[in-house]
Parts: sequence; structure tokens; C-alpha cells
Amino acid sequence: MHGPATELAHRLARDAEAVCRHYLPNGRREGRYWLVGDIENTPGRSLFVRLEGPRQGKGAAGKWTDAATGEHGDLIDLIAANQRLSTLRDALDEARRFLSLPRPEPSYAPSVPAPTGSPDAARRLFAMAKPIRGTVAEAYFRARGIAEVRDLASLRFHPRCYYRGDGDDPHDRVRDAWPALIAAVTDLHGAITGAHRTWIDPVSIDKAPVSTPRRSMGLLLGNGVRFGVAPDVLTAGEGLETMLSLKQLMPKMPMVAALSANHLAALELPATLRRVYLARDDDPAGRRAAATLAARARSVGVEALTLAPALGDFNEDLRRVGSVALGQGLRLQLAPEDIERFLIL
Repeated sequence: MHGPATELAHRLARDAEAVCRHYLPNGRREGRYWLVGDIENTPGRSLFVRLEGPRQGKGAAGKWTDAATGEHGDLIDLIAANQRLSTLRDALDEARRFLSLPRPEPSYAPSVPAPTGSPDAARRLFAMAKPIRGTVAEAYFRARGIAEVRDLASLRFHPRCYYRGDGDDPHDRVRDAWPALIAAVTDLHGAITGAHRTWIDPVSIDKAPVSTPRRSMGLLLGNGVRFGVAPDVLTAGEGLETMLSLKQLMPKMPMVAALSANHLAALELPATLRRVYLARDDDPAGRRAAATLAARARSVGVEALTLAPALGDFNEDLRRVGSVALGQGLRLQLAPEDIERFLIL
């Protein structure tokens, strides 16, 4: 964030404990941290907010992390998520209300549009989207056997996402916007570099009947859609459905969807990683991508193990052979210490 948002975040951080007591009253202070179950104020100890520290940089006051989901941010992000505010403007207004600050006078200077397909455009699109709870996007995943997605911060929903169609496809000329799943593409530091869109038909709860119902924008090379923070172990694969199918059986396993075979081969790995699982698709491109990333990982001392589906990919496994058989297959492929740590038995 820059400008007014940054200044508001700093003001909130000066009295971080008061912010936590107001928005997360079911938590408690322990040393320099406020501990609570999650961003929605559930009792517990998964989410921690730093109450003391420098104004910015490492260990800054007001920074928070949810160890269970990998979500993190500053106190503006916390307020937005806690109050289920879908726009930055609403979050800033709520922060000003808490701080008893007046809303600034409106600026009438014309805003500069972000270049089409740029990282800035991707960030704006993701900021305009809302949580997927109760939306067509959540129903889309449920239709594919994926039930637990509502608490994943990298996934959002846009009710009318513009679609630029191909002139020779009659479906593309019927309407210019469809409901869409929006997935944030981030780098290793959590910065949004791109977005992945899946347009959805609200009637069939399937991909929209257009020529290319999935498209990405921004900077994708080396980056991906992340589910959790990976300090030492990570599972990497291609598609969202593939990785979210595995997430149903290994909810605490950090994962990343690179969105294509080529991008999986080029995925950047965290410096702290000691083991990476490669959830490959069962096709030539998938096998080549997994082999390329495995060789890169081993060249820097990271153990690389392949997870192979019984059918074409892990979402097909989940839908056709079921979660029990999928779990049994994973048990045979995981390192012994990771079975107890990550796999739901």
C-alpha cells in the first residue's frame, strides 16, 4: 500500500493492542503478540498479531500471520477481512472510523487506468473481488468434489468480470461479462504479480461457454497461486482444481498452483525449502514439467518427490475414485514423516 493507506496502517500499529481488543476480542495478549484462532475472532492460537516493533520492515508492529492458512498482512488487511469488506476504500473508511478520523476531501483528479493485463490491473481486479463464501465460485468447486475453499485468501469472486471474446465464436458475442473465480498470483514474498480468471456459467455451474474460459494476466513466470506459507515442505502442481483436490486430504500442506506445465517448470522455490512434492498431471507436458522442476530443486539441495495420480490428474482421482482411495495413494508416495504431519488419515 502507498499514501493514505500506509499512514492509516502506521496509526493503527501505534495502538495495535486496542485494534485487536476491538476486532478480535476472543483473543488475548501473550508477550509481544495478540493470539486468536482466526481472522473471524474464533478462540484459539493460530493467528498472531505483533503488538510491538519498528514502524516498518521485519518485525513491524501491526503485522499479523495466520499459521493455519498462511494469510498475513497489516492492520488494514485485518480490519478488511474481519469486517468482510471487499474494497480498499471501505477498509480505509472503517479504519478512520476506529481512529475517529474524518474522511479526506474527495479528489477530482482523473485516475490513471492500469495497463490492460499488467500486474497493477491484476491487483485492482483482485481488490474489487469479494470472498467466495456463498457464491457461484464456491458452488463451482463443490461440483468438482472440492468442499473446503472458503478460507483460502488467494481465491475471490467477481460477479461480473469482463470477457473479451473472439470474433468467430458466437458465444463470445452474447454477453461481455460473466461471474468469475479470481485467483491471486503471488511471488515468494506474497506480493500480487498477476491474477487467474475462470469464467463460470451461473446456470450450469460449469465453465462459461466461451472459447477460453480460463485466462491469466500479469507476471506469472516463477510465481503461482499459493495456499499457505512453505517454510520447509511444499507441494507444487499445475491447475487450481488439482492442488485444491490435494488440499482436501492435506489441509496443512503448503501448496502452489503454477497454472500451466511451462510455468510449473519455471516455478521459483523458497530458499528455506528442504523438500518439494511435484503433483504432476499424467500427460507428456506434465511429466516434462515435473522432471524439470525436480532437477532444478535437486541442484540446490532440495529433495524432490513426485506425486502421481491414478488417472489424468488429482481432481479426476477425487471425483472418480473418491477421497479414501486418493488418500491411500498419497500415503504410498509421501515421505513417512509427512504422512503424520500433513495427511488426514
